[in-house]
Amino acid sequence: MDAISVIRTKRDRGTLSDEQIDWVIDAYTRGEVADEQMSALAMAILLNGMNRDEIARWTAAMIASGERMDFSSLPLPTADKHSTGGVGDKITLPLAPLVAACGAAVPQLSGRGLGHTGGTLDKLEAIPGWRALLSNHEMLGVLRDVGAVICAAGDGLAPADKKLYALRDVTGTVEAIPLIASSIMSKKIAEGTGALVLDVKVGSGAFMKNLDDARELARTMVGLGTDHGVNTVALLTDMSTPLGLTAGNALEVRESVEVLAGGGPADVVELTLALAREMLAAAGVHGKDPADALRDGSAMDHWRRMIAAQGGDPDATLPVARETHVVTAEADGVLTALDAYAVGIAAWRLGAGRARKEDPVQEGAGVEIHAKPGTEIQRGQSLLTLHTNTPEKFDYALRALEGGVEISPAGTEFKPTPIVLERIA
Repeated sequence: MDAISVIRTKRDRGTLSDEQIDWVIDAYTRGEVADEQMSALAMAILLNGMNRDEIARWTAAMIASGERMDFSSLPLPTADKHSTGGVGDKITLPLAPLVAACGAAVPQLSGRGLGHTGGTLDKLEAIPGWRALLSNHEMLGVLRDVGAVICAAGDGLAPADKKLYALRDVTGTVEAIPLIASSIMSKKIAEGTGALVLDVKVGSGAFMKNLDDARELARTMVGLGTDHGVNTVALLTDMSTPLGLTAGNALEVRESVEVLAGGGPADVVELTLALAREMLAAAGVHGKDPADALRDGSAMDHWRRMIAAQGGDPDATLPVARETHVVTAEADGVLTALDAYAVGIAAWRLGAGRARKEDPVQEGAGVEIHAKPGTEIQRGQSLLTLHTNTPEKFDYALRALEGGVEISPAGTEFKPTPIVLERIA
């Protein structure tokens, strides 16, 4: 077996054999296949695609490159959620303790932000003392004691994917649906969860800009989960407008705590409850309704215990940016668009995100939203507040927002987009 023959097969729109896939993933993980060779193969996959059997085998090979976790010793069924990434998407924070409060264990392996999409681990690290890195033994202990854990994936979990993702990020092949699907599902299947709910974002602030691409990705991932014995469901959800009223690390933690306290923005609450109900149903847990767990304080109790179990102080004061700048409306009318991508880029430029994985983030930086589409607006009214420790970034962030806010004449009819667009199972 050699890398050139594998590349040529996919370059010429052929179907990779099981033996070719197994060999190239193993050889690349060991360093026998060079980065430039795997780059060529990834580009060929982007351009020519893969069939379901190829994707399933590619995913299995990446799983086999590392360890598999086992939660069979837990007394509760397990359920996990994965989001393909968005702006203001803090759903994991209230969701994990909420599902745990309703009777399922949630082993949530999460990641960091890159570019305009925020990262769950970056948000939680705004809480003083909180630790993202746990050993497998520590992770299992938190799950037994609390019922929910949110942490980083260990180096032993699908190492082939970790190496390949870094390569795709710098070679323009991130958008290849077979590689997105296998990347996500190899980690989730190796994680060992019994049920998985996928939140596949659609819109300007998502990687999938249109419904057809999002639907294809969702169906591919649901098929992979099913083929590997994981009960998998996907929701296609809107990401044309930021979720909630904040985009930025500490800002989103505050909003998540508001949701757990029984308040918070309606769209965040709606999506959190929708995903919680899907996770519980997929895990076969039928009992307490998630809305009741928000009302009676049990979800908040699980949040506090989960944060404390990972070294965090749930009562600590969260970081606040030193400088703010208010963006006001330039005309009377109806706010008819607030572009998620523009807000995400603005938050990133203010310091809430990173351009490279090793870059630091400002915990207090981000964008606070004072009006969502459909709101009647008066000239001079506050629309957004920008937060940063580095005020020289305000102009850079404001340029990102140009064209991202649309105010139409008073009386313009506005029809909101549903949060949940489709369900795929």
